[in-house]
Amino acid sequence: MSTEEFRNEQQFITDLYTRLDDLRDQAEAAVDRALRTPGTGSNQGRLERDVLVAEQSGLLAALNAGESGLCFGRLVFRDGRDHHIGRLGIREDDPNRTPLVVDWRAEVARPFYLATGYEPMGLSRRRHISTTGRTVTALHDEVLDLADATRTGHESRDADEVLLASLDAARTGRMHDIVQTIQAEQDAIIRSPHRGVLVVEGGPGTGKTAVALHRAAYLLYAHREQLARRAVLIVGPNPAFLGYIGNVLPSLGETGVLLATPAELFPGVRATGTDTPRAAAVKGSAAMADALAAAVRDRQRVPERGEPLVVPHDDGDLVIDWDMALEARHKARETALPHNLARPYFVFRVLDALAEQLADRIGADPYGGPNFLGPDDIALLAKGIAANPEVYAALDTLWPALTPQDFLADYLTEPTHLPDADAAAIRREGGAWTPADVPLLDEAAELLGQDDSAALAAEEAERQKRIQYAQGVLDVSYASRTYEFEDKEEQDKDASEVLSAHDIIDAERFAERHEEADHRTAAERAAADRTWAFGHIIVDEAQELSAMAWRLLMRRSPTRSMTLVGDPAQTGDPAGVGAWRDILGPYVEDRWDLVRLGVNYRTPAEIMAVAADVRRETDPGFEPPGSVRSTGVEPWDRTAEDPVKEAADAVAAERRPDGRLAVIAPPELHPALVAALPDADHGPAPDLTRPVVLLDPRQAKGLEFDTVLVVDPDGIRAGAPHGVNDLYVALTRATQRLGVIRPAGSSAAS
Repeated sequence: MSTEEFRNEQQFITDLYTRLDDLRDQAEAAVDRALRTPGTGSNQGRLERDVLVAEQSGLLAALNAGESGLCFGRLVFRDGRDHHIGRLGIREDDPNRTPLVVDWRAEVARPFYLATGYEPMGLSRRRHISTTGRTVTALHDEVLDLADATRTGHESRDADEVLLASLDAARTGRMHDIVQTIQAEQDAIIRSPHRGVLVVEGGPGTGKTAVALHRAAYLLYAHREQLARRAVLIVGPNPAFLGYIGNVLPSLGETGVLLATPAELFPGVRATGTDTPRAAAVKGSAAMADALAAAVRDRQRVPERGEPLVVPHDDGDLVIDWDMALEARHKARETALPHNLARPYFVFRVLDALAEQLADRIGADPYGGPNFLGPDDIALLAKGIAANPEVYAALDTLWPALTPQDFLADYLTEPTHLPDADAAAIRREGGAWTPADVPLLDEAAELLGQDDSAALAAEEAERQKRIQYAQGVLDVSYASRTYEFEDKEEQDKDASEVLSAHDIIDAERFAERHEEADHRTAAERAAADRTWAFGHIIVDEAQELSAMAWRLLMRRSPTRSMTLVGDPAQTGDPAGVGAWRDILGPYVEDRWDLVRLGVNYRTPAEIMAVAADVRRETDPGFEPPGSVRSTGVEPWDRTAEDPVKEAADAVAAERRPDGRLAVIAPPELHPALVAALPDADHGPAPDLTRPVVLLDPRQAKGLEFDTVLVVDPDGIRAGAPHGVNDLYVALTRATQRLGVIRPAGSSAAS
């Protein structure tokens, strides 16, 4: 590439960043001016200020995120048009708003990803621009028009050089976007319509996660008004994974997305406990939905025949018998409302029956005439009975108000409506919630419903308190008017002509003006609302989710607008559904689309051959995705008397100054490895930016490292129901080098 070409592109990049700095300064100034605006005036004025702050803050976040690699491509069309392509769309400050850089998601940018020599899509040339900071470091041209090649003398360069350079680069512990190297098959998935369910299946290293994240960014670009209001949910398998992918969407200018693990989808609950594989499998099975529904019905009781509940009352005992409670329960169940919402129907029916019972006793005509009490009298009796705490205590034994947490905790102490072996597997007394409990809590919340009466009453009480306070302020204002005039006669003459706050606003409106607006983003509000309906949901490692977890997610997506990403061959969770048809059949039948990614960009061919042999232990016909590169470095396999010491020695030998190394081992080896590897980060959410991390196979899902050491593969294989799949996952995390360490006496190396 000529020096002049470099100089021209560098000048463009310099001018582009100057414009970026100007836009950033403008956004910062707008936010600062708005925040310094007094929070008084009309509701409309305050709303406009808050909207301006939110918009400019979002713009500022996007501009800051676009700092790195702002422009990465250029399209030269045969008709003379010329477009630079980048992470964000940026325009000149001129009357025509001339585009400086076109957003990679815009339709005009598609030839950058799709054009070929056979289908140039109107292109003459496609240029890949590599930068470090604000400096151009390399230009790679692809000449798609032979006439142009002859005219310019440029040599045709294939974009594979750019792709392979990104694949060979050292890992940083954080996933990078692939916006510069999106392949044609990936682009088609990214830009697929957002309605309906799209399943993206692919083996290790095929870019499933990157495609899903770029799809989220594209959908927010193409359907911003709708999705920004409803938010996009991205579900990942574990906290380490979410930390790994957390920078991708911000780097693409998108921050309005909620990232969560399945264990974080019940607001207010932190699932820090652990289950045995057997318990997790039982809790995740679809049978739990029926068991919980039956258990809720069990809490809707009636007295035994001949053993009524007797409640003391000033005018004689009140009796709740089997017939009365049964009829009330029948009427409450007829409403088909959740348990807590149906409870008032049961309660009022029993109270009415008790009032009639009492009326028959105290209002009866001893001579056999009609009852002396009229409807109003009986209503008063019912009101008095309702105020009797002993009556309510009796009603609570028959139809208690329940919270999901209290109900499930009680249920797990003595599980019912399950086979004895399953009940024994999940039985426990107390303890922290586990990830497998979260879908059960959500199911319980659906079955119970939320009785908002107490919350509404508390909200109204708080509102009345604000009004009383506002009235006090106005009263002080009214009283203080006497001090505005020194002369009493002048006061009498002029006070009537001066308006005070007391004259122009009442306490209720004054209180409303000082209510705090909800400035949370849609994603923040969604995180706190169990009933939130998301505009789109993306699930990574979707094969891992249990049947109960899918019930939870489907409630969050009533429109069934979802992208599911995964690989059934990597299913490791004992409750994982695995097969797409089994996952989706109960909800959308066969109304879903499946696309497969067949190219492995991460794993070198040498490593993939070892991993594929392991997978063929249970699936002899297994064929892995084809690797695009070979490093020439063969994986090594050793047996050691002390595998922990061998692992420590191997870490010292394999460690590189600019790369990331992962030791993947069964959980039971972790205490010894932690002691032997003091520099390795570990735990539920390890810092993947550290040079060395210690993981178990489940934590390693979706991650990648320059070097991976797998310790005790037979222990991984034997440690879980899908142990072969877990080992397959562990062996396919490396982008450069793989080592396997076996304890002495274990099976021979493959």
